[in-house]
Amino acid sequence: MTWLLLLVLVIVLLLLRQNIILVVAVATAYIHVFLADSKLEFLAQDIWFAIDREVLLSIPMFILAGSVMTRGSIARRLIRIMTALTSPVPGGLGVAAVLSCAVFAAISGSSIVTMLAVGAIMYPALLEQGYDRRFAIGALAAGGTLGIIIPPSIPLILYGIMTETSITDLFLAGIGPGLLLTGMMIAYSLWRCRSLPATPWDFGELISAFREGIFALMMPVILLGGIYSGYFTPTESAAVALFYAIVVEVFIHRELRPLETFTIGLDTLKLLGTLLLLLAIAGSLNTILDYEGVPKDMVRFLTELTDSNWILIVGINVLLLIVGCFMDIGSAILILAPLLWPIGEAIGFHPVHFGIVMIVNLELGYLTPPVGINILIGMIAFRESFGTIVRAVVPFLLIMLLALILVIVFPWISLSFIG
Repeated sequence: MTWLLLLVLVIVLLLLRQNIILVVAVATAYIHVFLADSKLEFLAQDIWFAIDREVLLSIPMFILAGSVMTRGSIARRLIRIMTALTSPVPGGLGVAAVLSCAVFAAISGSSIVTMLAVGAIMYPALLEQGYDRRFAIGALAAGGTLGIIIPPSIPLILYGIMTETSITDLFLAGIGPGLLLTGMMIAYSLWRCRSLPATPWDFGELISAFREGIFALMMPVILLGGIYSGYFTPTESAAVALFYAIVVEVFIHRELRPLETFTIGLDTLKLLGTLLLLLAIAGSLNTILDYEGVPKDMVRFLTELTDSNWILIVGINVLLLIVGCFMDIGSAILILAPLLWPIGEAIGFHPVHFGIVMIVNLELGYLTPPVGINILIGMIAFRESFGTIVRAVVPFLLIMLLALILVIVFPWISLSFIG
């Protein structure tokens, strides 16, 4: 009866369109007091333990680094290089749009930042070169989602924190699916735009683009090379990314004034005020549920319900696809990862592989109504209606769904990179 009251309380809050932070906070306090026979002071103690982690420092620094690069010229310089490389190919500008998203994703770690930074430059260029409007919108909206699977990725960091999985291994495991998704999007772009004329090769433009963008191009090399070679941890890599971005944009490219970095920092703090609060409350909820044995009870119930691991796998993925339609990826990971991972472990998933499957699954949520964040942001960035953007992303959603199936069925796509 007590659990039923909790369910009713959560449903009522959601129907009243309350913020997800309030919903999780109320549910956590309810569980502490009425289900676990605990005290509210323990709730505050658990919140402190949830945020007292060094790895959390990487999140604000990656977000801040992405904001600096978006306000500066790193994105524009990377796009120029990709465009010069693909110009001789029919539909090359469409390929350049996807490649630009992939490369910028390897720097920013954010889907929204990637889509806005690349889309602001590539969308007008695609239309000017005669590309179909829907294709241009779909390619940029879907390409932006690469920012959450290609490392460094903030959602991968959140998953690692909530399930105590190696973030370095998660970053390595994200390379395979990231390359797979990028390759499939490029293949579709080549087929979709095959009738468009190619631009003659301009070797001079290519050399000029590389000369202008060499510092931008070196950033993912330094960042990812440092992580995978063991020179610095993911947290240290975030500090390196932020330092490098500020030095390049302020002192080398001179696209930003030092005072502007202060304004960017304030904007980042506003975003973190929501994210870290949710992380703290979700961490407390995870602690009390684990103490009460809820994840173990869920595993026992589901494994007794069916003997088929594939039915459980399909059920987990359907749940994640539905959740992705209504909840942002950060909230979904913080709430569901600690509950679903014990089930994944029980049916034989590698912890890193399960994390990648969860992230790729929720990645589709960026493009699915009613609250797909890239759809909503795209309405503003591309000045198109909700329905137009939804129709534009459908082909790319099917591509991503196929990639998800391949990642589930063939674990080596992820695990081969971690040895």
